[in-house]
Amino acid sequence: MSRIGKKPVSLPSSVSAEFKDGKLNVKGPKGTLSLEVHPKVFITIDGSTLTVDVKNKENKAEKALWGLFRALVQNLVLGVTEGFAKKLEVNGVGFKVAIAGKQLVLNLGFSHPINVDIPEDLVITIEKNVIAISGSDKQKVGQFAANVRALKVPEPYKGKGIKYDDEVILRKAGKVVKAVGK
Repeated sequence: MSRIGKKPVSLPSSVSAEFKDGKLNVKGPKGTLSLEVHPKVFITIDGSTLTVDVKNKENKAEKALWGLFRALVQNLVLGVTEGFAKKLEVNGVGFKVAIAGKQLVLNLGFSHPINVDIPEDLVITIEKNVIAISGSDKQKVGQFAANVRALKVPEPYKGKGIKYDDEVILRKAGKVVKAVGK
């Protein structure tokens, strides 16, 4: 049995869920999220408890689906109640970040500024050199943060680039020049 899959997901009083035609809809104070459910996975809603189950509990692939969909359902419930957030730090001399309309404008030492479209359901705030990304969908928040980080990955010598706030960049020693003569 899947250890994660057999745990029920509790729904707070402010959250309502509906499972119909292989699609789970979760509605809460931060919005509505939906999830297409695999045909071998069943979801039952009993009051304020949501349970995920599979047809064959002994099949290895179905056990993996069981745990996966339970985690995805838990992320939907957390998303519509609390939301998710990621923070990125921009490090480098002359590196600047700004918001212009519905675009994130990044000056990262290239010959031109980079404009990134901000998705509708994400909220981006900038404070000095920190980009804060928040939203109700965990996958969209994480993917947008990864896309922005990929624009200028931190380098190991000076640490210049875009990194997650909790990420540790392993530094390398630069070239050591030997003294000439005695």
